[in-house]
Amino acid sequence: MSSNPVAETVASLMPRAKAELTELVAFKSVADFDQYPRSESEGAANWIADALRSEGFEDVALLDTPDDTQSVYGYLPGPEGAKTVLLYAHYDVQPPLDEAAWATPPFDLVERDGRWYGRGSADCKGGVIMHLLALRALKANGGVPVHVKVIVEGSEEQGTGGLERYAEEHPELLTADTVVIGDAGNFRAGLPTVTATLRGMTLVRVQVDTLEGNLHSGQFGGAAPDALAALIRLLDSLRDQDGSTTVDGLDGDSVWDGLQYEDQAFREDAKVLDGVELIGSGTVADRVWARPAVTVLGIDCPPVVGATPSVQAGARALVSLRVPPGVDAGEATKLLQAHIETHTPWGARVSTEQIGQGQAFRADTSSPAYASMAEAMAVAYPGQQMQASGMGGSIPLCNTLASLYPETEILLIGLSEPEAQIHAVNESVSPDELERLSVSEALFLQNYAAS
Repeated sequence: MSSNPVAETVASLMPRAKAELTELVAFKSVADFDQYPRSESEGAANWIADALRSEGFEDVALLDTPDDTQSVYGYLPGPEGAKTVLLYAHYDVQPPLDEAAWATPPFDLVERDGRWYGRGSADCKGGVIMHLLALRALKANGGVPVHVKVIVEGSEEQGTGGLERYAEEHPELLTADTVVIGDAGNFRAGLPTVTATLRGMTLVRVQVDTLEGNLHSGQFGGAAPDALAALIRLLDSLRDQDGSTTVDGLDGDSVWDGLQYEDQAFREDAKVLDGVELIGSGTVADRVWARPAVTVLGIDCPPVVGATPSVQAGARALVSLRVPPGVDAGEATKLLQAHIETHTPWGARVSTEQIGQGQAFRADTSSPAYASMAEAMAVAYPGQQMQASGMGGSIPLCNTLASLYPETEILLIGLSEPEAQIHAVNESVSPDELERLSVSEALFLQNYAAS
């Protein structure tokens, strides 16, 4: 990185950043309190609130959101007449999945091969640290030139919409000229990227019932309708022969016009096993940024160990559907539910329950804030120009903010580049990316204040 006072300050702060991220990762802040104690999430929220207070933030508060979680808010006043920028991250994390599959304990931040490993290190506790680093660098180099609001969500990974509903009920709270969402990532480590689109999502729980109770498979199997088999056939109807998502009435042919994702690069990023084909049609960018994608997240059925020779009376699944920009998530939910009811075989009884939803998002990359970010990233990443890509994931708050504040510019950056393996075992963050993106954000705030 070229010599720059802000960059030099951020570099000097990296040991502190690692120590703080270690403390924050240690909280098992999964916002599913059937899996992890509420106290873990409360501990993370309080840690962030204390960090904001120590940086001079005012009005620091733990907001009790309608989904029974807490978001952390703070306000740092800038010069009179300055613009206001809202910085977003979330402190809740995905469950670690199979802890035994992690090379090191998931809630211990461990340095290995130049990366820092731990659940939430990139998604998105690292985003919290990124915001703190940027603000500290500015304070050490002439001060923060804008009014800053920080909001750190406590249930983004659950998709339960608590912060969205809170914002709708308190629309004055998050007003800003520009929002920087710190929950995206570079297309590739070392390539500065803003995210131009996000897919929306819906989560639907499916219950299939066929019998009053389980039956002996020898006595009744072959004629008795098996609920698990019915569920499997139903779920199979959601994909075409090549693996493309097929929900009746939902367009699956959109194309991505922009930065492309090469097949081999995707295979390596996704760690696809040798000989296993990618699914779907069109380019990879079409498939992961511009088209719907269904995923079966879980099935309730007897485990293999301890299974009995029984015809199953009932079975349940959790289905996720990602929907591209231009498709209303509520309409996609209705189409998914209708498809499930239509394709359930053998007259089996089926019920669906929507348990989460978020709209897709498309940014205006021609806005002045994007020009300020492009200039900042060119300094933080010498020799590289800012790129715009899509992202297959969802950040439901983006559309809520866009609806509440239609004149506000929204930028998406973050630490979740492919090597980070967010949501998977052995999630990690690149300290180089943390450093460069913190510099980018600090310089952006300077540029934007002067624009």
